[in-house]
Amino acid sequence: MSKASKKKATQARTINQDFRRIAQNRRARHDYDILETFEAGIVLSGSEVKSLREGRVTLRDTYARIDNGEAWLIGMHIPPYSHSAGGFGTPDPDRTRKMLLHRSQIDQLTGKIAQQSLTLVPLSLYFRRGNAKVEIALAKGRRLWDRRAAIAERDAGREAAREMANARRRGLG
Repeated sequence: MSKASKKKATQARTINQDFRRIAQNRRARHDYDILETFEAGIVLSGSEVKSLREGRVTLRDTYARIDNGEAWLIGMHIPPYSHSAGGFGTPDPDRTRKMLLHRSQIDQLTGKIAQQSLTLVPLSLYFRRGNAKVEIALAKGRRLWDRRAAIAERDAGREAAREMANARRRGLG
C-alpha cells in the first residue's frame, strides 16, 4: 500500500469519526417541503449527553421556536441516563432546550418565519467532533394532496430507474 493511499484511508476514517448521527426525523421530510437547513448546537447537561451517546432520543413531535431573540427546541425527549443514580440533578426529559445559533442566523430565520409563514423543524441530531448538533430546517407544511403527489413522483422515479437498470442488463447480457 502506497503512502498516498494510506493517507487517504486515514482521512476517511477521521471524517467518519467526526460525524455520528444519533437520530433522524424522517416524518419531517414527508410532512414538509424543506427550503433551507441550518446547523445549531444545543445546550445540554452532562447526563443528557451520556444518554445521547447511548442513542436514546426522540425527535418525533419536536419543533423549534424563536422567542426574544433566542432559538429554542421544544418537545425533544431525552430519557435519563441509564447508569445514573437518579434523584436530585436529573433534568426533565421533555424540557425546552436552547439552541446555539449566530445572531445573523437568528435574525434571518425570524424574518423568513414572519414573512412567509414558515416553520422550524429539526431534521436530525448528531455528534460532530464531540459536540451535539441539531440540523434544523426552514420548512413549509404540505397539504395531504401535496404528500400524495410527492409519493407518486418518488415512486415514478424508482420505477423509471428500475426499468433503466433492466434495459441495461438485457443489453449487456
